[in-house]
Amino acid sequence: MKETGKETGEMEGMEKHTTITEETKTMEENSPAAEKAEAEMTKDQVWAEARENPELTKDQAWAEARENPELAGQVRHQMRVIRQGAEELIGEPELEQKVARSISTGRPLIIKFGMDPSAPDIHLGHAVPLRKLKQMQDLGHTIVIVIGDFTAKIGDPTGKSKGRKAMTEQEVFLNAQTYQEQIFRILDREKTQVRFNGEWLELLNLNEVLQLASTVTVARMLERDDFQNRFRGGIPIGLHEFFYPLMQAYDSVELKADLELGGTDQTFNILMGRQLQRDRKQEPQAAMFMPLLEGIDGVEKMSKSLGNYIGISEDARTMFTKVMQVPDALIVKYFELATDILPEDLDKIKEALADGCNPRDCKLVLAKTITSLYHSPEDTAEAENFFREAFTDRKVPDQAEILEAVLESGTLFDCVRPLVNAGIVESGAQFRRLIAQGGVQKNGVRVNQLEEPVQSGDVLKVGKRRFVQVKMC
Repeated sequence: MKETGKETGEMEGMEKHTTITEETKTMEENSPAAEKAEAEMTKDQVWAEARENPELTKDQAWAEARENPELAGQVRHQMRVIRQGAEELIGEPELEQKVARSISTGRPLIIKFGMDPSAPDIHLGHAVPLRKLKQMQDLGHTIVIVIGDFTAKIGDPTGKSKGRKAMTEQEVFLNAQTYQEQIFRILDREKTQVRFNGEWLELLNLNEVLQLASTVTVARMLERDDFQNRFRGGIPIGLHEFFYPLMQAYDSVELKADLELGGTDQTFNILMGRQLQRDRKQEPQAAMFMPLLEGIDGVEKMSKSLGNYIGISEDARTMFTKVMQVPDALIVKYFELATDILPEDLDKIKEALADGCNPRDCKLVLAKTITSLYHSPEDTAEAENFFREAFTDRKVPDQAEILEAVLESGTLFDCVRPLVNAGIVESGAQFRRLIAQGGVQKNGVRVNQLEEPVQSGDVLKVGKRRFVQVKMC
């Protein structure tokens, strides 16, 4: 979701006001007396004072970064890692100053990520923001995952013909458990805080809720695209739905977040967090939005319903093989969004492709990198060997699945039902279509009819990627 022109104007106006205020403060701090006192201190003394002073301002830290080449280099590196792959970063100058202060004081940034507990299964598309969080976690910052147990009871407006159905406490709890099992395949459990926003939202009394509601107008709420569309279409909007973005924004106030990460569909809610923090006299969080990841078809966004997804819980062979199906044009984007590659190493990949490197070689590196993020080195190596044997060396893989079949007629017809039961084909009709299209082989030779003789030990290739070895039973 993108900001409207009016919303952008309001936000820019607020940011200009904040900048003027900070510049005034900086002028006071940089008085002649202060400059003389600081001139008498060595850089090492300034550095030591910064680490001992947790109240160091962003401006002071930024001034030190400009004077200290080592600190400036660390800030540049962190900002490059943070920006890599992001579609948009709002409040970047403020964030850069916060990074400088964080390095100077040793106090990590608080990075907030809200997770909607309505859809618990995670694929590589869902994992894009989680991988970005992992990169920032590796830089030493604190990741706070906010499970919206309280806001899920409201139901986030979806922009469809009606509001999303609110969830029960049991549904929220079960989905949150599944979420945590999956996110900790990416994030370090020991370095991640998981919070439920019911911890603070349920404690608000009516007076506090009314005060919170007074900080935003109905006109401002109607700038949100989905509200606007429903209002124009005469589709009812529940008053309680206006509280969803307000509650999510309050999460940022409670956590004193320095940066909030989200998808582009969360633009309105995250920017409201910046506004609410300003109203509460806090430093506004930076807002980072990650792009959608196309699926392995290279066209539509990754989705289970479209069948173009790579699940993070899939076995190593399947994951490796699916990554190798990614179009060449998306190799760099998958490195950026689906791995933890450093900017310097990504530059080398880009240079290799620009110099005429075979994209397949880069894709093999990509497949190994992604698969190793979710599987052991042994399983990743086995998956690569399986792929090379099956699709590169044109051999039948030793690891072909076993297909138990009762060979009554001694032909391929006996394998139809077992193939359907194993989920290798959806139906007998689909299997016949594959045969007609040349998509079925026996022992490396194309099959043209169901009457093809079959015996125990034969290896069938069904479609592009599935191998089975027939076992008579």
